Amino acid sequence: MTEGYDALRHGAAWLDLSARGRIRASGRDRARLLHNLTSNEVKKMTPGSGCHAFLLNPQGRIQADVYLFCYPDHFLLDTEPELREKVQQHIRRYIIADQVELEDVTARTAAIGVEGPGAETLQLPAGEHSVAPFTLTGQPGYRIYCAVEQMADLVRQLEAGGARPASAEDARTVRIENGKPRYGEDIVETSLPQETQQFDAISFTKGCYLGQEIVERIRARGHVNRKLVRLEIAGSEPVAPGVKVTADGAEAGEVTSSVYSPEFGKVISLAYVRTPHAEPGAALRIGDLAARVA
Repeated sequence: MTEGYDALRHGAAWLDLSARGRIRASGRDRARLLHNLTSNEVKKMTPGSGCHAFLLNPQGRIQADVYLFCYPDHFLLDTEPELREKVQQHIRRYIIADQVELEDVTARTAAIGVEGPGAETLQLPAGEHSVAPFTLTGQPGYRIYCAVEQMADLVRQLEAGGARPASAEDARTVRIENGKPRYGEDIVETSLPQETQQFDAISFTKGCYLGQEIVERIRARGHVNRKLVRLEIAGSEPVAPGVKVTADGAEAGEVTSSVYSPEFGKVISLAYVRTPHAEPGAALRIGDLAARVA
């Protein structure tokens, strides 16, 4: 167990998230356009608020995973490092007569995750920055956005308050322990929103948006054929992505990501499992290993 992992699980940790993509969307039509292209409520956002959303294609498949933070005069779109270009291309495809400007501000801004059960009792650092209600790992916490030049000073203040540095590997372990998927690993271009079980990213009451027809059709039908679930596995070695999950000798799904959990003393995996086998407590197998839906 590393110090960073322990801080994420039991104290307060800081994470350097500056590699994530950050795109500024400005212009008078920004809220309307983003509302029409994302799966969550954007028009109702007010300065200082944030939301998680998916960008879908017309077939309802997830093209990207974004976190939107509202400023008085623009939105900041925070996404996985490898989605920076894709997100901009996707949005630009639908800018027709809209007054919307996109600017990639990744290089001149920084992002710091402050996460763990002690994160919210840490004194916020002083200085010019914004605080958004996002966490990478699913632990309590928040994200700080600032200019690149200010990051070192903010980190010094966080460490003086008791936060400890955590690595990307520490964060991945805790994220999977908490059952929080990552785009590119657990969510891909063919995934449907309801399959991912990330209902915080979906509004079922907003009006028409790209891909909404499929999302609504699935909701009306009442189920999807498979669901992303968290599995507890009696073992000590992580399971490779793509390994099949079985139920009563028949194929029931496949693993997307896996870690050995120091906290639980077993392997925790995320896997897509056929809906009849996705209920908590369902007994499954991965090869010779017993697994259980958590």
